[in-house]
Amino acid sequence: MNLAKVSANGQITVPVEIRRLLGLRSGDKILFFQKEDGEVVVSNASTQAIYKAQAAFAGAAQMMGITDEEDVQALVDEVRYGKDR
Repeated sequence: MNLAKVSANGQITVPVEIRRLLGLRSGDKILFFQKEDGEVVVSNASTQAIYKAQAAFAGAAQMMGITDEEDVQALVDEVRYGKDR
């Protein structure tokens, strides 16, 4: 368990153990959200953004027929130079 004090401006210092656990670095944003039971969860917002992006693109490569690096490079060339795959 860790304890942090709230300053007059509403600021806190995140304890080092929690920064390590969340993978927080200077300049990172912290996400606070409340669960249905009232519990407040603290998360690294950068990590959450990556998870959301991964979920959004899940299955996209298969739908486009991309199976390996060669397919990826062909797609990049198509976008860059207008070449057909």
